[in-house]
Amino acid sequence: MYFSAARTRDYVQQVKELLSASPHLLDEIDVFVIPDHITLTSVIAQLEGTKVLTGAQDAFYKDSGSFTGEVSPAVLAEVGCRIVELGHAERRRLFGETDEDAARKAAAAARNGMIPLVCIGERTQGEIAVAVDECRVQVEAVMAAVPDAAEVILAYEPVWAIGAAQPAAAEYVVDVVTDLRALDCVKRRKGVTRLLYGGSAGPGLFEKLKDGVDGLFLGRFAHDPSQFYKTIQEVATA
Repeated sequence: MYFSAARTRDYVQQVKELLSASPHLLDEIDVFVIPDHITLTSVIAQLEGTKVLTGAQDAFYKDSGSFTGEVSPAVLAEVGCRIVELGHAERRRLFGETDEDAARKAAAAARNGMIPLVCIGERTQGEIAVAVDECRVQVEAVMAAVPDAAEVILAYEPVWAIGAAQPAAAEYVVDVVTDLRALDCVKRRKGVTRLLYGGSAGPGLFEKLKDGVDGLFLGRFAHDPSQFYKTIQEVATA
């Protein structure tokens, strides 16, 4: 809820123009944008013909029914949405969403042919083992709910690092993500499971994390198209 509809339109246009100058950047990596629900369909239309994927910030766990105010995952898929972000720390904190909620929503996204992007992370900074244990419960809930062959993206966002002046230490992130990959529910899956890092992520970070994470999940550092593009370049050439 940072952008107006007009700013979203201008933002997407700027990102398109930057990427059009170096189309090869998208040959080996995936780039996605996740606007608000109101501008979602217009962003999908703007990005038609490009390789940039469009995602939604949330979806309900039922496809239809008496759920006034909720957003149907079936309708999201119908209009061309490719990714659904779920379980963000703000949704958990402000609206009381649980691991079970995130898991049911992830199953609904996968059921409709979209990629669930599930945010996970520990609440307080501490030992790596403690962080992994807290995240493990979140990951296991999701993996138990989605089909084994479904693609899943896990966005590791330590809650204490969201909005902070600096991201979590690179060694800390790599160690946590490495341990999460080693969980039975992850390593035994048939489907692709990608792990991203979020939490004050921006330009200059991926080089430090590339041995552990598959990409970055950007927040405020992506609000500037030039900084977003710079980060894309860094990931693509790493």
